Amino acid sequence: MSSIEGRAPLSTVDPVLHELIRREEQREADKFRLIASENYASQAVLDASGSCLTNKYSEGYAKKRYYEGQQLIDEVEELAKSRIASLFATPLLDEKSVHVNVQPYSGSPANLAVYLAFVKPGETVMGLGLPAGGHLTHGHTVSITGKFFKSVPYGVRRTDHRIDLEEVRKLALEHRPKLIWAGTTAYPRALDFAAFRSIADEVGAILAADIAHISGLVAAGLHASPVGIADVVTSTTHKTLRGPRGGMILCKPEHAAAIDRAVFPGLQGGPHNHTTAGIAVAALEATLPSFKAYAERVVNNAQVLANALLERGFSLITGGTDNHLLLIDLTPKGIGGKPYAQALDRAGIVCNYNAIPFDPRKPMDPSGIRIGTPSVSSRGMGASEMLALAGFMDEVAKDQSEATLERIALSVKELCSKFPAPGLRV
Repeated sequence: MSSIEGRAPLSTVDPVLHELIRREEQREADKFRLIASENYASQAVLDASGSCLTNKYSEGYAKKRYYEGQQLIDEVEELAKSRIASLFATPLLDEKSVHVNVQPYSGSPANLAVYLAFVKPGETVMGLGLPAGGHLTHGHTVSITGKFFKSVPYGVRRTDHRIDLEEVRKLALEHRPKLIWAGTTAYPRALDFAAFRSIADEVGAILAADIAHISGLVAAGLHASPVGIADVVTSTTHKTLRGPRGGMILCKPEHAAAIDRAVFPGLQGGPHNHTTAGIAVAALEATLPSFKAYAERVVNNAQVLANALLERGFSLITGGTDNHLLLIDLTPKGIGGKPYAQALDRAGIVCNYNAIPFDPRKPMDPSGIRIGTPSVSSRGMGASEMLALAGFMDEVAKDQSEATLERIALSVKELCSKFPAPGLRV
């Protein structure tokens, strides 16, 4: 490759891929994106993520690298760490005391680092069961975390579908886990981190809080923070935080060495420096008044949408939401989650089909869908748009004819055109 070839734009080098990206941008612009784990990264985050920092290999940590030429990379990583520490500091653990690692490639590797730091193969761990709204990496049987460790899942009550902390305590006392996870991926209610701390202390367990979905809400003060309560906190850096696709770990000072060794050299080699730079940008953006306003929209939009769907006869798991997501049981509507999600997509409304607690249907054909409001809130949409969205969703539940879906898709596209999406060139 000559220097001239190396400066050619993507549209010239690979027009096929360039066109696919262009079409994806158009799709993201034209549709309601309601996947709870998705968002829009800002142009600044995209710029940092697509920078020359992708060229540099940087095994190790700042001032302790295995390769030369790290002077500026060290500054980038230290900047990201200090901004995250400042953003998530609490009275229980101030920014000078909280230890931050921004090298995990994503949320799952961050969680694996917690296992490597604190648990030996075969020892017992506890986490919210996947069917109840937990994450694969909290000990599910199909995950390495459920194969290498003895997993004792806890669940939710049948009566209200909320985490049963009495059951958590009972199971912990019976099985004496080394590690307890407080974290969710499809649970619409706030978590009581202090109650989990009490249970962990009673059995001598490490408490890990996985805030991948809610880290942006925690940063904005709209969800209680586990920092200083849990021994270690993991998160992705996208989702509600609106950064690049990466991961991070925050922990108490006494666990810093174990966490750092687990990430490198325990699980991975060189960090993705371009992602680290994007994390630094996202952490800076999260300090701005506009981020607090966005986070407030996320929660308010979710609650407005919840009430509007309830009025239209939808059944919501736990009856509503405290955060950014809704879990909807479609049984009363007489339609499965998968065909409904597919029909919504054709109508310009993108979500994922999802199992509900105690779901009688199979995971690939479940009873529910999961929707979230981060992406639409990043576009500036508010209550009136949520009411329109609820109406569209109700129409699709009643009629999946192509004519209806095409008509709604056109209406969705027109509505979305009034709210330009951050970071998109369309």
